[in-house]
Amino acid sequence: MQHQKTQYQLKQLNIALLAAFAAIVLPQQAGAENKAEVLETQTIEVVGTTPLPSIGTPINQVPSNVQTSSSKQIEQQQSLDLSEYLDNNLGSVNTSNSVANPYQADVQFRGFTASPLLGTPQGLSVYMDGVRVNEPFGDIVNWDLIPANAIANINLIPGSNPLFGLNTLGGALAVHTKSGAEFPGFKATAYVGSWARRAFEFEAGGEDKEKNIDYFVAGNVFKENGWREHSSSDVKQIFGKVGWQNDTSDLDLSVALADNLMEGTQAVPLSALNEPAKAYTYPDSIGNQLAMIALKGSHFLTDDKLVAGNVYYRKNRTSGFNSNANSLTAADSSNITTDTDQDGYGGAFQLTLLNDLAGHKNQFTAGASADFGRTDFTSDSVIASVVGHETVNDSPLTSNGTVRLNAKNDYYGLYATDTFSFTDQWHMTLSGRYNVAKIKLSGVSSDPNLVPVDSDLSGNHRYSRFNPAIGFNYNPNKTIGFYGGYNEGMRAATPVELSCADENRPCALPNAFAADPNLEKVIAKTWEGGVRGKFSDTFGWNAGAYTTENSNDIQFIASNATGFGFFQNVGQTRRRGLELGLNGKFDALTLAANYGYVDATYQSDFVVGSPANSSADGTGQIQVSKGNRLPGIARQTLKLRAAYDLTPSWNVGTNVVMASGQYARGDENNQDVNGKVPGYAVMNLDTHYSINNNWKLFAKVNNVFDNDYATFGVLGNNIFNGLAAEQFRSPAAPRAAWVGVTYEFGTKKSASALDAD
Repeated sequence: MQHQKTQYQLKQLNIALLAAFAAIVLPQQAGAENKAEVLETQTIEVVGTTPLPSIGTPINQVPSNVQTSSSKQIEQQQSLDLSEYLDNNLGSVNTSNSVANPYQADVQFRGFTASPLLGTPQGLSVYMDGVRVNEPFGDIVNWDLIPANAIANINLIPGSNPLFGLNTLGGALAVHTKSGAEFPGFKATAYVGSWARRAFEFEAGGEDKEKNIDYFVAGNVFKENGWREHSSSDVKQIFGKVGWQNDTSDLDLSVALADNLMEGTQAVPLSALNEPAKAYTYPDSIGNQLAMIALKGSHFLTDDKLVAGNVYYRKNRTSGFNSNANSLTAADSSNITTDTDQDGYGGAFQLTLLNDLAGHKNQFTAGASADFGRTDFTSDSVIASVVGHETVNDSPLTSNGTVRLNAKNDYYGLYATDTFSFTDQWHMTLSGRYNVAKIKLSGVSSDPNLVPVDSDLSGNHRYSRFNPAIGFNYNPNKTIGFYGGYNEGMRAATPVELSCADENRPCALPNAFAADPNLEKVIAKTWEGGVRGKFSDTFGWNAGAYTTENSNDIQFIASNATGFGFFQNVGQTRRRGLELGLNGKFDALTLAANYGYVDATYQSDFVVGSPANSSADGTGQIQVSKGNRLPGIARQTLKLRAAYDLTPSWNVGTNVVMASGQYARGDENNQDVNGKVPGYAVMNLDTHYSINNNWKLFAKVNNVFDNDYATFGVLGNNIFNGLAAEQFRSPAAPRAAWVGVTYEFGTKKSASALDAD
């Protein structure tokens, strides 16, 4: 194992040296223009409507409420990572952090989740330069593997858009990285502050016009003790891209590396919330090591014919340590080590035709994709006892179960989309995608507490479906536009879910698996409509409504044994909502507001084990009924952003985030005596001062009024209170402040750091 790890580290080092070499030797000048590079800029004029980056589609021809953000906006707010930026700014987004680590947040959008935690039902797909970064084993999204300072812009595309393939139930997030042509120069930032946080970031880019070559490289080193006990972070990221382009072709080779270690700690029972920084039990940690290489390119065969494609290889090794404390009784707990070794590789190819159809403007794109995942998962559990708040291995070590699982994912897709313009005002979009997902599992789970002790995890599963979409846009003039549409999407059950789907052999996620029954694919159907417009060239607005119906939704069903359960199809669920937005710039003042209403409910009846729920029957079960609200989803959110240039050199900004209450996990019937986790409002401040063209100072304060609030709740039994049933909450961080300095030269100068795109 150590030899393999050493080889992996050497491989990372070699790739890093290649990226650094390219960054050093390439000249820094200016280069050829190619309209296929439009998605690498920070000026957002079009939206990428296919997974593979191409020339994009004007926003007013997209039949949904697409939300966009640029690198300038992310940098202005000094966002730690992408999940923090999404939570602070975008409509219908709320986050919860069950493990008290800033890089391990669950992101909910329209009631669907993108989470880094195994076992969380995933409903959002995430792409980085056309590469799907939902991990093969559980479709999870590791936010710590996406460096914020490498992002040029993002598109959050709502609905069950079939073009983005599997897992696009509630939406797709497309991340486009910077290029040296659009982001020249050098920038380095260092900052320090609360909880012994210290960080260094850099980026450099340039272009040789004569050779049509450009490069970009960005790196981050971040360390923090964490505001709660045993919640430290040690994050190291590097991203590099080398490109060649002329007026008809574009080719980019990118490399991403990361070596991260993040500690976390569990939610706190209500009886102990007076000491929110204390760890309930420990240790718990996640280590992520990533090496990814991707090649993408495009070529105009003629002025109206564009071919594009990409290939990639992605290696991710995750090592975990979990303390499972069941009681204060000696030898009644366990410590579990896991190793998840994932290889992902694949590619896509697409053709875009821009020529007119029957005398009308038309844009047609067709493509194919193939994504393969190979996972080796190992888990070893040993008996432990709780000493203080630490789970300590008993001596001698006694096994409490093992898992050896191999998973193979083969995902294929054929897709097409066509935007036909009846007139300059009327546009129709037709789309569709045929998905095939093949999942093969092999392995054995051994648990001395079950009969029989060994369980075969082997199985083969196949899912397929054609998912259609249709949408219309009507833009009577430049100041107002209407849109409406219908789309369908699907997700296949993941290897994690399929390996833990037998109610007779419940498992303890994310550590152990027990059996391999089949689960049905989840199908989402979305209706959406709205209107957007501009009061002036710099002040826009939007209003819309949507409803998404899921059939065969998958949920983790808790069993009567604490910490154990299984995955099961639970019938139908529904998310419906309303979105309102305003954004604009008035001289030195920039304003933005996004309101989201999300009504997420079960639409089928089922029974679930929840012995800590005060309404549970004598067997520890609760009845979930149609109309009960899904846990963990804030019904209302409001995001406010204001920024003001006090002088040409000094600006200040603030974010206000408000979210209504949510039901705790385990309270799926909404009847527990503890009620909802209360809503909250929190304010953050940021300020930047330019000493000269090269040096800038900045400061940031989070939770200005030091509010006490929580973003996550779960029902459980408190081992330090006689196993009393309580609601546990994950307290949010208290007030904190950081100060830093940025040095830069050769970068593109904008009129204001507050400019909104």
